[in-house]
Amino acid sequence: MTDEQVTNPEPSEDSALPFVAPCRELSLDAPLRWLACGWWDFRQAPGPSLILGLLLTLLSAIITWGTWVYGTLALYIGLATGFVFVGPVLAIGFYTISRQLEMSRPVSLGTCLGTGWARLRELLVVGAVLLVVLLVWARAASMVYIFFPSETGGGWESLLPFLGIGSAVGALFAWIVFSASAVSLPMLVDRKADSITAVVTSVNAVLRNKGPMLIWGCIIFVAVVVGFATALLGFVVLLPVIGHASWHAYRESVDGSAWPLQDSC
Repeated sequence: MTDEQVTNPEPSEDSALPFVAPCRELSLDAPLRWLACGWWDFRQAPGPSLILGLLLTLLSAIITWGTWVYGTLALYIGLATGFVFVGPVLAIGFYTISRQLEMSRPVSLGTCLGTGWARLRELLVVGAVLLVVLLVWARAASMVYIFFPSETGGGWESLLPFLGIGSAVGALFAWIVFSASAVSLPMLVDRKADSITAVVTSVNAVLRNKGPMLIWGCIIFVAVVVGFATALLGFVVLLPVIGHASWHAYRESVDGSAWPLQDSC
Protein backbone atom coordinates (compact mmCIF):
# COMPACT_ATOMS: atom_id res chain seq x y z
CA MET A 1 0.00 0.00 0.00
CA THR A 2 1.37 3.38 -1.01
CA ASP A 3 1.46 6.51 1.15
CA GLU A 4 -1.31 7.99 -0.98
CA GLN A 5 -3.57 5.05 -0.15
CA VAL A 6 -2.88 5.49 3.58
CA THR A 7 -3.58 9.24 3.66
CA ASN A 8 -6.44 9.05 1.13
CA PRO A 9 -8.84 6.14 1.74
CA GLU A 10 -10.15 4.37 -1.32
CA PRO A 11 -13.19 6.33 -2.54
CA SER A 12 -16.44 4.65 -3.41
CA GLU A 13 -17.20 4.26 -7.10
CA ASP A 14 -20.73 5.48 -6.37
CA SER A 15 -19.58 8.75 -4.79
CA ALA A 16 -19.83 11.99 -6.72
CA LEU A 17 -16.60 12.65 -8.60
CA PRO A 18 -15.21 16.04 -9.59
CA PHE A 19 -14.97 16.99 -13.27
CA VAL A 20 -11.21 17.49 -13.09
CA ALA A 21 -8.50 16.23 -10.75
CA PRO A 22 -6.66 18.82 -8.62
CA CYS A 23 -3.18 19.72 -9.89
CA ARG A 24 -0.11 20.54 -7.82
CA GLU A 25 2.28 23.41 -8.43
CA LEU A 26 5.58 22.18 -9.83
CA SER A 27 9.10 23.55 -9.62
CA LEU A 28 11.16 24.18 -12.75
CA ASP A 29 13.48 21.27 -11.98
CA ALA A 30 10.58 18.78 -11.86
CA PRO A 31 11.16 17.51 -15.45
CA LEU A 32 14.72 16.55 -14.55
CA ARG A 33 13.40 14.51 -11.61
CA TRP A 34 10.93 12.77 -13.89
CA LEU A 35 13.70 11.94 -16.35
CA ALA A 36 15.89 10.53 -13.56
CA CYS A 37 12.99 8.44 -12.24
CA GLY A 38 12.22 7.25 -15.77
CA TRP A 39 15.82 6.11 -16.22
CA TRP A 40 15.67 4.31 -12.85
CA ASP A 41 12.49 2.47 -13.86
CA PHE A 42 14.08 1.50 -17.15
CA ARG A 43 17.08 0.03 -15.34
CA GLN A 44 14.81 -1.90 -12.97
CA ALA A 45 12.83 -3.52 -15.80
CA PRO A 46 15.02 -3.35 -18.93
CA GLY A 47 13.58 -6.44 -20.61
CA PRO A 48 9.88 -5.47 -20.84
CA SER A 49 10.81 -1.82 -21.45
CA LEU A 50 13.08 -2.68 -24.37
CA ILE A 51 10.49 -5.02 -25.92
CA LEU A 52 7.83 -2.31 -25.85
CA GLY A 53 10.37 0.27 -27.05
CA LEU A 54 11.32 -1.96 -29.97
CA LEU A 55 7.68 -2.52 -30.94
CA LEU A 56 6.95 1.22 -30.90
CA THR A 57 10.14 1.91 -32.86
CA LEU A 58 9.10 -0.62 -35.52
CA LEU A 59 5.68 1.03 -35.66
CA SER A 60 7.36 4.41 -36.17
CA ALA A 61 9.59 2.97 -38.90
CA ILE A 62 6.60 1.48 -40.76
CA ILE A 63 4.68 4.77 -40.68
CA THR A 64 7.79 6.75 -41.71
CA TRP A 65 8.43 4.37 -44.62
CA GLY A 66 4.78 4.47 -45.71
CA THR A 67 4.72 8.25 -45.65
CA TRP A 68 7.94 8.43 -47.67
CA VAL A 69 6.72 5.97 -50.31
CA TYR A 70 3.00 6.70 -50.55
CA GLY A 71 2.72 10.29 -49.33
CA THR A 72 0.19 12.02 -47.10
CA LEU A 73 -2.54 9.36 -47.45
CA ALA A 74 -0.22 6.77 -45.93
CA LEU A 75 0.47 9.17 -43.06
CA TYR A 76 -3.25 9.50 -42.28
CA ILE A 77 -3.80 5.74 -42.48
CA GLY A 78 -0.72 5.16 -40.32
CA LEU A 79 -1.93 7.60 -37.69
CA ALA A 80 -5.36 6.04 -37.62
CA THR A 81 -4.22 2.42 -37.43
CA GLY A 82 -0.84 2.83 -35.76
CA PHE A 83 -0.10 5.63 -33.34
CA VAL A 84 -3.74 6.31 -32.53
CA PHE A 85 -4.93 2.75 -31.93
CA VAL A 86 -1.91 0.48 -31.52
CA GLY A 87 0.61 2.99 -30.17
CA PRO A 88 -1.26 3.97 -26.98
CA VAL A 89 -1.83 0.32 -26.03
CA LEU A 90 1.93 -0.26 -26.25
CA ALA A 91 2.87 3.06 -24.66
CA ILE A 92 0.53 2.43 -21.75
CA GLY A 93 2.77 -0.53 -20.91
CA PHE A 94 5.50 1.87 -19.76
CA TYR A 95 3.11 3.46 -17.26
CA THR A 96 2.01 0.03 -16.06
CA ILE A 97 5.63 -1.03 -15.52
CA SER A 98 6.31 2.10 -13.47
CA ARG A 99 3.11 1.53 -11.49
CA GLN A 100 4.09 -2.06 -10.76
CA LEU A 101 7.53 -0.94 -9.59
CA GLU A 102 5.97 1.78 -7.42
CA MET A 103 3.73 -0.80 -5.77
CA SER A 104 6.65 -3.26 -5.38
CA ARG A 105 4.92 -5.80 -7.61
CA PRO A 106 6.64 -8.15 -10.07
CA VAL A 107 6.85 -6.60 -13.52
CA SER A 108 4.90 -8.60 -16.08
CA LEU A 109 4.72 -7.75 -19.77
CA GLY A 110 1.45 -9.67 -20.00
CA THR A 111 -0.05 -7.45 -17.31
CA CYS A 112 1.13 -4.37 -19.19
CA LEU A 113 -0.60 -5.42 -22.40
CA GLY A 114 -3.64 -6.61 -20.45
CA THR A 115 -4.00 -3.18 -18.89
CA GLY A 116 -3.90 -1.58 -22.32
CA TRP A 117 -6.61 -3.94 -23.54
CA ALA A 118 -8.77 -3.37 -20.44
CA ARG A 119 -8.65 0.40 -20.96
CA LEU A 120 -9.00 0.16 -24.74
CA ARG A 121 -12.30 2.04 -24.91
CA GLU A 122 -10.96 5.06 -23.03
CA LEU A 123 -7.71 4.90 -25.03
CA LEU A 124 -9.67 4.98 -28.29
CA VAL A 125 -11.51 8.11 -27.17
CA VAL A 126 -8.24 9.87 -26.35
CA GLY A 127 -6.73 8.59 -29.59
CA ALA A 128 -9.69 9.85 -31.60
CA VAL A 129 -9.36 13.31 -30.03
CA LEU A 130 -5.66 13.42 -30.89
CA LEU A 131 -6.35 12.18 -34.42
CA VAL A 132 -8.84 14.99 -35.03
CA VAL A 133 -6.31 17.54 -33.80
CA LEU A 134 -3.59 16.05 -36.02
CA LEU A 135 -5.85 16.09 -39.09
CA VAL A 136 -6.78 19.72 -38.45
CA TRP A 137 -3.06 20.39 -37.99
CA ALA A 138 -2.32 18.86 -41.40
CA ARG A 139 -5.07 20.93 -43.01
CA ALA A 140 -3.78 24.10 -41.35
CA ALA A 141 -0.29 23.34 -42.64
CA SER A 142 -1.60 23.06 -46.19
CA MET A 143 -3.48 26.36 -45.80
CA VAL A 144 -0.26 28.05 -44.68
CA TYR A 145 1.39 26.83 -47.87
CA ILE A 146 -1.51 28.17 -49.96
CA PHE A 147 -1.55 31.65 -48.40
CA PHE A 148 2.20 31.93 -47.85
CA PRO A 149 3.79 29.98 -50.73
CA SER A 150 7.53 29.48 -50.57
CA GLU A 151 9.44 30.65 -53.59
CA THR A 152 12.61 28.63 -53.90
CA GLY A 153 14.19 31.09 -56.31
CA GLY A 154 13.60 34.18 -54.21
CA GLY A 155 16.22 33.61 -51.53
CA TRP A 156 15.76 33.34 -47.78
CA GLU A 157 13.71 36.54 -47.59
CA SER A 158 10.87 34.95 -49.58
CA LEU A 159 10.84 31.94 -47.23
CA LEU A 160 10.61 33.93 -44.00
CA PRO A 161 6.79 34.43 -44.00
CA PHE A 162 6.21 30.75 -44.79
CA LEU A 163 8.67 29.53 -42.16
CA GLY A 164 7.48 32.00 -39.53
CA ILE A 165 3.75 31.40 -39.90
CA GLY A 166 4.23 27.66 -40.40
CA SER A 167 6.37 27.35 -37.27
CA ALA A 168 3.85 29.33 -35.22
CA VAL A 169 0.94 27.17 -36.40
CA GLY A 170 2.93 24.00 -35.80
CA ALA A 171 3.92 25.10 -32.31
CA LEU A 172 0.29 25.90 -31.45
CA PHE A 173 -0.99 22.48 -32.50
CA ALA A 174 1.97 20.71 -30.89
CA TRP A 175 1.13 22.45 -27.61
CA ILE A 176 -2.52 21.36 -27.92
CA VAL A 177 -1.54 17.73 -28.49
CA PHE A 178 1.01 17.86 -25.68
CA SER A 179 -1.48 19.45 -23.27
CA ALA A 180 -4.12 16.80 -23.98
CA SER A 181 -1.76 13.85 -23.64
CA ALA A 182 0.83 14.92 -21.04
CA VAL A 183 -0.73 13.05 -18.09
CA SER A 184 -4.06 11.75 -19.43
CA LEU A 185 -2.94 8.21 -20.33
CA PRO A 186 -1.07 7.61 -17.03
CA MET A 187 -4.20 8.74 -15.18
CA LEU A 188 -6.29 6.19 -17.09
CA VAL A 189 -3.83 3.49 -16.00
CA ASP A 190 -3.86 4.57 -12.36
CA ARG A 191 -7.49 5.57 -11.74
CA LYS A 192 -10.98 4.54 -12.82
CA ALA A 193 -11.55 7.86 -14.55
CA ASP A 194 -13.13 8.48 -17.93
CA SER A 195 -11.14 9.75 -20.89
CA ILE A 196 -12.69 13.24 -20.92
CA THR A 197 -11.78 13.78 -17.26
CA ALA A 198 -8.23 12.56 -17.96
CA VAL A 199 -7.79 14.91 -20.95
CA VAL A 200 -9.23 17.92 -19.11
CA THR A 201 -7.02 17.13 -16.11
CA SER A 202 -3.98 16.95 -18.40
CA VAL A 203 -4.77 20.33 -19.97
CA ASN A 204 -5.33 21.82 -16.52
CA ALA A 205 -2.00 20.46 -15.26
CA VAL A 206 -0.15 21.95 -18.23
CA LEU A 207 -1.83 25.35 -17.97
CA ARG A 208 -1.15 25.58 -14.24
CA ASN A 209 2.52 24.65 -14.69
CA LYS A 210 3.48 26.27 -17.98
CA GLY A 211 7.19 26.67 -17.13
CA PRO A 212 7.94 23.08 -16.03
CA MET A 213 5.69 21.62 -18.73
CA LEU A 214 7.41 23.73 -21.40
CA ILE A 215 10.74 22.34 -20.24
CA TRP A 216 9.29 18.83 -20.30
CA GLY A 217 7.98 19.37 -23.81
CA CYS A 218 11.42 20.57 -24.95
CA ILE A 219 13.02 17.46 -23.43
CA ILE A 220 10.59 15.26 -25.37
CA PHE A 221 11.31 17.25 -28.55
CA VAL A 222 15.07 16.75 -28.11
CA ALA A 223 14.50 13.02 -27.56
CA VAL A 224 12.52 12.86 -30.81
CA VAL A 225 15.27 14.69 -32.70
CA VAL A 226 17.90 12.32 -31.29
CA GLY A 227 15.73 9.35 -32.20
CA PHE A 228 15.44 10.40 -35.84
CA ALA A 229 19.11 11.43 -35.95
CA THR A 230 20.05 7.85 -35.01
CA ALA A 231 17.89 6.37 -37.78
CA LEU A 232 15.16 5.55 -35.20
CA LEU A 233 17.49 3.24 -33.25
CA GLY A 234 17.66 5.65 -30.33
CA PHE A 235 13.90 5.34 -29.88
CA VAL A 236 14.35 1.80 -28.55
CA VAL A 237 15.75 3.30 -25.33
CA LEU A 238 14.42 6.85 -25.46
CA LEU A 239 10.74 5.88 -25.77
CA PRO A 240 10.77 3.69 -22.63
CA VAL A 241 12.65 6.32 -20.58
CA ILE A 242 10.26 9.08 -21.68
CA GLY A 243 7.29 6.78 -21.09
CA HIS A 244 8.38 5.93 -17.55
CA ALA A 245 9.17 9.57 -16.88
CA SER A 246 5.66 10.52 -18.02
CA TRP A 247 4.27 8.29 -15.29
CA HIS A 248 6.23 10.23 -12.69
CA ALA A 249 5.10 13.50 -14.28
CA TYR A 250 1.53 12.40 -13.67
CA ARG A 251 2.20 11.23 -10.12
CA GLU A 252 3.86 14.50 -9.14
CA SER A 253 1.49 16.89 -10.89
CA VAL A 254 -1.97 15.33 -10.35
CA ASP A 255 -3.89 14.33 -7.22
CA GLY A 256 -6.20 11.60 -8.47
CA SER A 257 -7.17 10.27 -5.04
CA ALA A 258 -10.87 11.11 -5.59
CA TRP A 259 -11.11 8.29 -8.16
CA PRO A 260 -10.90 4.57 -7.27
CA LEU A 261 -7.65 2.85 -8.08
CA GLN A 262 -7.39 0.56 -11.06
CA ASP A 263 -7.03 -3.05 -9.91
CA SER A 264 -5.76 -4.50 -13.19
CA CYS A 265 -2.07 -4.22 -12.36
